[in-house]
Amino acid sequence: MDWNLNLKRLMGEATQLVRSGQLADATRAIQQTLGAAVARHSNEPTPASAEATSLQAPSPAGTETPRWRNANTAQDVEDAVVIDRSAPTPPAEAQPSTTPRPTSNHPKAEPPGSFTRVVFTHPSARHHPHHYHLYVPPGTTAGTPMPLVLMLHGCTQNPVDFATGTGMNDAAAPANALVLYPEQPHSANPNGCWNWFRPGDQHRGSGEPALLVAMLQDVMARHPVDAQRVYVAGLSAGGAMAALLGREYPELFAAVGVHSGLQAGAAHNVMAALSAMKNGAKPGAATHPTAEAPALPPPPMIVFHGDADTTVHAHNGEQLIEATLSALAAAPDGGQTTVETVHQGQSRGGQSYTRKVYTVAGSALSASTLHSTVVAEQWVLHGAGHAWAGGHAGGSHTDPRGVAATQEMLRFFLEHPRAPRH
Repeated sequence: MDWNLNLKRLMGEATQLVRSGQLADATRAIQQTLGAAVARHSNEPTPASAEATSLQAPSPAGTETPRWRNANTAQDVEDAVVIDRSAPTPPAEAQPSTTPRPTSNHPKAEPPGSFTRVVFTHPSARHHPHHYHLYVPPGTTAGTPMPLVLMLHGCTQNPVDFATGTGMNDAAAPANALVLYPEQPHSANPNGCWNWFRPGDQHRGSGEPALLVAMLQDVMARHPVDAQRVYVAGLSAGGAMAALLGREYPELFAAVGVHSGLQAGAAHNVMAALSAMKNGAKPGAATHPTAEAPALPPPPMIVFHGDADTTVHAHNGEQLIEATLSALAAAPDGGQTTVETVHQGQSRGGQSYTRKVYTVAGSALSASTLHSTVVAEQWVLHGAGHAWAGGHAGGSHTDPRGVAATQEMLRFFLEHPRAPRH
């Protein structure tokens, strides 16, 4: 039978099975059909543009990679298992706790070495359904708390594309870190952007910040997460939302990473957002955290931005650092001045950069806030555009010749655990 006709028949049958609630049977039917296609065409070359989606669980280490994966993708991302989590998981604690959560034996916990797409419901969410992808490192053991990195994709991207382009899963595996990739539905934004410029999505406890934190807590309810090592990073619109989360939830995130993004509160409508992207935010455009946010110093921040970025002007990277240092100086137990150290270098691909490291002058911050005196890093990528530096060509918006932003960001994160709160 012609493969296109067979695929149409398959999708019709699978749709009926899904509508009748027979999810396992639908998954099995798709797997069998894909497997039969591979058997028929195993000796034919795979076109460079060929893409296929599989619902098969990731293969254990050392086993053969499924042939229907795109072999031309530079960064290999495991196929995702779709899990419908219609029943709510036990709520996570609202405040971080130093008590380990030995939840890797939770009946709904994703297995070690998996990359899973989860259907997520949230009572206050405006758009349904929501999904996120979760990477669980292969070294996961019961009761051992792990770091967690929340990764927010840019416009026109999705979690698998973002994971492929950044290579964060591979980088997180040796660190035994979980990686959470929320997915922005097109019903919330036609281009799949996080709505960092809307007032309703800029405050603690409401809109998209509340939704993203709820996803985070959903993962923490099923896996042993080290609450002192929870981080957030993003690209472009995802970077702007990461900055917002760091501002609104300083007690939750130990550090923030922004690549080609904007400072929290840079705009409050579409026109102001376009202006900020073109020239940087206007003076006074950024607002302070909401009154509900704890009065704590801002999380340490690492920023990457290309000085040839024509989508989000490089001035936004400077403003991110300025906002962090200003908030630090105004913090209740802050007030220290910072010292700037400048390093010049070049990536393996030949891209030059300027790295600025900001440390607290004199004594370090109090032990109740940070372990390290480094409070910010700024990487200016010379000649770089709007793309994730050092990313993989298999993902969108990447610059493989750039510095290894993923490794540097993860390094910065792990150097900044949050000290236990008393």
